[in-house]
Amino acid sequence: MRIKTSESYGAVIITLKGNVMGGDNTKTFNKMLHKYLDSNKKNIVVDLKGVKFMNSSGLGMLIGGLTTMKKGDGNLKLAGASDKIESLLIITKLITIFDTFKTVEEAIDSYKN
Repeated sequence: MRIKTSESYGAVIITLKGNVMGGDNTKTFNKMLHKYLDSNKKNIVVDLKGVKFMNSSGLGMLIGGLTTMKKGDGNLKLAGASDKIESLLIITKLITIFDTFKTVEEAIDSYKN
């Protein structure tokens, strides 16, 4: 998995590419979120457009990320999930926990309200 970050209109966009399998990537992802919270950057959008596969550890990484952000009075939203990833979120009922959007732009706009 590769991670790229950028910022747009007060939101941090974390772009994930490849296979999201948890493991060492979970530590990297979590440290990154803590760094943003420490910098008072609390609006996170995780762009899943480039994710080909996600296992249960990958889902756990996202759940941990959401928990970290909520504890820090922030939020984490998902954008661009493929049909395959979206159906995984539906099957696991995680679709009810995460705010999901078709595009990164829609997710960023949701923070403006």
